[in-house]
Parts: sequence; C-alpha cells; structure tokens
Amino acid sequence: MLDGPRLEPASGAADALVVLLHGYGANGEDLIALGHEWRQALPRAAFVAPNAPEVLPMAGMGGLQWFPLTMRDPTEYWRGVTGAGPALRGFLDSELQRRRLAPSRLALVGFSQGTMMALHIGLRLAPPPAAIVGYSGMLAGPEHLTPASPTPAILLVHGEEDDVIPVEALDMAREVLALRGFPVEWHRRPGLTHGIDAQGLNLGGHFLAQALRRV
Repeated sequence: MLDGPRLEPASGAADALVVLLHGYGANGEDLIALGHEWRQALPRAAFVAPNAPEVLPMAGMGGLQWFPLTMRDPTEYWRGVTGAGPALRGFLDSELQRRRLAPSRLALVGFSQGTMMALHIGLRLAPPPAAIVGYSGMLAGPEHLTPASPTPAILLVHGEEDDVIPVEALDMAREVLALRGFPVEWHRRPGLTHGIDAQGLNLGGHFLAQALRRV
C-alpha cells in the first residue's frame, strides 16, 4: 500500500485531489511542498505525495524509486511504468473513494520519473482525470499509446539545459500526444536544468486551477 505526506484544503472540504509523484531517488516530502505553493490558487484541493514503493539499490538518504533505472535497456521505462502502475492505480482509487470525489476531480502532477508514472496512468484512466502536469519527464512506451476520448488537460514543462532527461523528451512527448489526439500545452524553460523554477510553478498552479474549474 502506498502512502505519503498530505496537505488538507486551505478552505472547507476537499472538492479536488492533487496527487504529486516524486522523481527517482526522492520521496513524497520532496513534492508536497508544491501543495503549499498552490494552496492559494487551489484552496479547496487536497494534496497527497505518495512515496514510491521501492528503496534505491544503494543505501542512504531515504531515496525511493517507482522502478529501477539502469540506463542501458531502452525498454526499461515501459516495463517500469507497467510494473509500478497497478499499485499507483489502486492508491488513486482508494484516495478518491475515501474523499468521495469523482475521477474528474483528480489531477496528477509528476516530476522526472514521477512524470513517467503520471502520464502512463493518467492517459489510460477512464474516465480521465481533470489534468496531468509533468515536469522534466518523458512519455514511456509512446508506441503503446492509443487514442482516447475524452482526454485530460495536459501541461508539460521542461528545462532547456536539463542534463538528466534532455529537453528533446518534451518534443517527442508532445508530438506523440498530438498524433494520438491528446491536446497538450508545453513550455521549454531557458537556462533551467533538471528541476522546477518559479515560472514553472506558476504555470502549473494556474493550469490546474483552470482545468479543475472546467469540470
């Protein structure tokens, strides 16, 4: 069972759930801070940042992974997201049920490996979530993606100087998504490496508020 740090709505009962998926080597505490940044724009949203299920093979610092990375096998991303997917899907179902929220009130936000998970799960949920926001990530197994209708609102943000996942991963993802009928908004951040800057934070918060307002 997945679990992680939570943040209750700033005002009233939750009318939306934002799930924050951390990157390789981090944990839920790394991304729950986004909830604090977005509470003003999303005062009725609850936030949760589940810890990935696997401990890094090298000990220390409490680092976690959604799936192992060797960087040697080009199929490991697809095998990784499909292997980790059922646990995350079960967590989402449980959280929505616990808060008595419809799937249309769900938003997924990922960073790096967490973006791979957010896109893999979010593009295949039926009914779809309200929104997917992906920072500094990539679309795993693009050849396996099939068209869907209706579709979630999608925002991808990537640093142009990213030396972990090159910005070309953003270009590939948006092209595949567009070909499969998934509308996507995207932003390349000049000078940014593998991270989230203030402008990216503002873009994400505004995008989520707009997407959740539409449903």
